[in-house]
Amino acid sequence: MTALSTKSEDKKAPVVVSGDDDIPLYEARRQIYPQSVHGRFRTIKWVLLGITLGIYYLLPFVRWDRGPDAPNQAVLIDFPARRFYFFFLEIWPQEFYYVAGLLILSALILFLMNAVAGRVWCGYLCPQTVWTDLFMAVERLIEGDRRERMISDAGPWTMEKVAHKTLKHSVWLLIAWWTGGAWVLYFADAPTLVVELATFQASAVAYMSIGVLTFTTYALAGHMREQVCTYMCPWPRIQAALTDEYALNVTYLYDRGEPRGSVKKAAVLREKGLPAGDCVDCGQCVAVCPTGVDIRHGLQLPCIQCGLCIDACNTVMHKIGRPGNLITYESEANLEARAAGKPFVQRILRPRTILYGVLIALVSGLMLTALIGRSTEGVAAIHDRNPLFVRLSSGAIRNAYTIRLINKKLEERTFILSVEGVPDASLEVIGDNADGLTIGPDQTREVRVLVTTGDKLPPAASLPVTFRIRDKASGLSASVTDHFIGP
Repeated sequence: MTALSTKSEDKKAPVVVSGDDDIPLYEARRQIYPQSVHGRFRTIKWVLLGITLGIYYLLPFVRWDRGPDAPNQAVLIDFPARRFYFFFLEIWPQEFYYVAGLLILSALILFLMNAVAGRVWCGYLCPQTVWTDLFMAVERLIEGDRRERMISDAGPWTMEKVAHKTLKHSVWLLIAWWTGGAWVLYFADAPTLVVELATFQASAVAYMSIGVLTFTTYALAGHMREQVCTYMCPWPRIQAALTDEYALNVTYLYDRGEPRGSVKKAAVLREKGLPAGDCVDCGQCVAVCPTGVDIRHGLQLPCIQCGLCIDACNTVMHKIGRPGNLITYESEANLEARAAGKPFVQRILRPRTILYGVLIALVSGLMLTALIGRSTEGVAAIHDRNPLFVRLSSGAIRNAYTIRLINKKLEERTFILSVEGVPDASLEVIGDNADGLTIGPDQTREVRVLVTTGDKLPPAASLPVTFRIRDKASGLSASVTDHFIGP
């Protein structure tokens, strides 16, 4: 069997191509050592990291006064009470369409971000990116920058190396543990649950949830890192079908950068009037990339569009006295325009982005309208299945229903129940009075109701019947429609 060896442009190890039986089923991971970098985009990432992690870790401790006998945690998912509290909002299970609306709104915003600036979500706001940035900052603080870490990993194990590795993984586990702990605080009163967790009085579900989230955070942000973005996350493949030639992406300007060469070589070529690119082939754009991408090879799936290579390249360009933004956010359309010597066109507003904007406004408007017009009372009806109706000895027809009354206010209320739509109908609430049904604060109540009519009904009759409740104090009402069934 013969083998053919070739070398890549960036002087990696030889790639051996041989018979089909020797081709691996997957590409082995190449360890990446991202180098620290300073610049505008790195600063933006630090600011967003601080804001997003601050919100995640501290939000469960924010208080919101909802009155007596109500939870005072600003954001709370209360499964036992089947409520979701978000500051001044209280979402009931039957109002889950608000959550569905938020998911649709989030998807549309993500599509709009992609249409404007590619994978900007991946580079700046994705939880995987945020926590990986935090873990790499800890790693850099303890073990040193790129060069120090590469030398340490290639060298023998020493006491100093063991101490550094132990400290790093301990801090990683501490961050991962608090990440899992912060998540469970959204499902119970945070200060109370913290005390219960510390005194080992919390439920087993809480400890198991923290354990699972601790492991996943530690594994994904500490070890898998760019593998998640490249192989596990579906968004890179989805966004490729949603983008177009006018979307801004981190791009290497070939017409400026090529041909590559050292500073001295480029100066000599310029003196002779020959073409010389600004790229000095220093490799800094690759060294700082958290996914190990060489942006000079064009847009690639692992690239998360974080802009760190722009900061690294601008630093080098400043040192050698060349114009900045050799690597920059640019569209495919403008790259083609540069090559053809045509003027640049930046089309942020185009049919795609306008459509997303209109849909976002429409969904937001519908949700806001529903929110403003949402009622604080509700009623639901379930017709008895067996029997569907009863003929009394007097010849009257009777139907039975289970009526659920809902009080969404944090105060006790009394409702009047009435029936409409059935001629000569009488209403009877078993065990109570239809003119005074009392419901506790933020509660529901079920009552059995009998509706009787003495009128003759047509054969196979099925009449629409409406049950209406009215608050005695405020006059607010709600209704539900069912059917009154006859022989």
